[in-house]
Amino acid sequence: MHRRLLVVLLPLAVLLVAALGVPLSVTVAEREMQETYVDRLGDVGRFASLAETALSTGRTEALHQELTRYHQLYGIPAALIDTSGTVLLGPAGAYREAARAEPALPRIVTAALAGARSEPSGEWAPWDDSALVVAEPVGRDSEVVGAVVTISDLSETRRHILVRWARLAALGLLPLIALVAVAWPVSAWVLRPVRELDAASSRISRGDFTIRADAEAGPVELRRLAGSFNTMMDAVENAVQRQRAFVSDASHQLRNPLTSLRLAVESLRPHLRPDGDGHQLFDVAVDELKAMQRMLNSLQASARMESMRTASPVDLDAVLATRVERWRALTATAGQTLVVDVPPGLRLLEPPGGLGSVLDELISNALRLSGSRLVAVSARVVPGADAGDDAAGVVAIAVRDDGQGIDAAERAQALRRFWRSPRHQNVSGTGLGLAICADLVGAAGGELRLEDGLPRPDGSGHGFAAVVALPVVARMAPSADAPAPA
Repeated sequence: MHRRLLVVLLPLAVLLVAALGVPLSVTVAEREMQETYVDRLGDVGRFASLAETALSTGRTEALHQELTRYHQLYGIPAALIDTSGTVLLGPAGAYREAARAEPALPRIVTAALAGARSEPSGEWAPWDDSALVVAEPVGRDSEVVGAVVTISDLSETRRHILVRWARLAALGLLPLIALVAVAWPVSAWVLRPVRELDAASSRISRGDFTIRADAEAGPVELRRLAGSFNTMMDAVENAVQRQRAFVSDASHQLRNPLTSLRLAVESLRPHLRPDGDGHQLFDVAVDELKAMQRMLNSLQASARMESMRTASPVDLDAVLATRVERWRALTATAGQTLVVDVPPGLRLLEPPGGLGSVLDELISNALRLSGSRLVAVSARVVPGADAGDDAAGVVAIAVRDDGQGIDAAERAQALRRFWRSPRHQNVSGTGLGLAICADLVGAAGGELRLEDGLPRPDGSGHGFAAVVALPVVARMAPSADAPAPA
């Protein structure tokens, strides 16, 4: 959030600094160039005044020496030329060499011989390499007898411009740095309630309805938003608690009348006529009562397990150690084979109610509903798919069989409560097991997926697979002060 806010503010600040800095930089460069031009114009004006006197008196030696000395001191060729462009006085060689590199020189000299003074050069950019040509006519109007010309290398002037620009850029960075220094803590203060609301929403999505936002920090608008959020969560938590309490209480209250009703129905068995149809109806009534008892037990267990929303780390080895032998006994009784292929040392986040209960339900489904010969339990670590995932990834625990399986169209419905496949209507069950498991796994930040299982022995397709993906929990490195294991 800080970065996104700065991404919005910094371009605006850069545009503001540029809008002020660019015209100022142009002004600084033009002023530097203007000062150089005025300085050169003063020099050629003085030389032109001396040249007019020297040419009228015929005493040109002193002016020639002064022009040569000026070139030696400043490196600027200065020469007195006549109306034909011939150098009369000054360093003729240096002047001609510098003149060859200046295409604008003939135009400026022609204007000066016509009696016009040089205009300031518009080439002030530091990356331009042209020289500054300044010409001053000697004489007035139609009596112009020559011109004094200087050709100045502007590299030093342009270096001064670059130095001034660098200082301006450094000064322009100060408000940007100040903006970042101020915007970071301010944005943290402003956005902290938003981050807390985001974290609260994430925990709510995992089933924790007790979380509340801090309604005392941040701007007034966000405090009001946090207060409204807390009010909404109070209403949601009360509604969920009332719903769970109703399901639990209704299930509990219905168990006793249902048990009494079953006992009353079963007590009718001695009174049935041996030659009538009462025995068949009696068996149907007892089976329906048993199904209702299983349904009530499942509803009560569901309400109890959904009230537990705390996920905790667990070693997969410890979970399997308490269950694998019982699974083997159950599969052997059902005439099936159990294969367990789980690498040691896996540590993951256990869903509320226990990972063992979830795996028990998946094994039970494979034994009761699949009609399979082989049940395989495997686990592997799947690294995070993108930068947003935990670097450790998830542990995918799969329970696969080679039995009947279910169609791909039915898999999405299989995680809904009370849904049962048409093929399993006569098999004992309530249709709540997978739905409850999916909710519990989701509460731990994981996912329960239904996929194709093992290939069937007759080659007619694949069986059923339930994959539980739960976040990996990194093991804490032992500290240097910890005692060595025995």
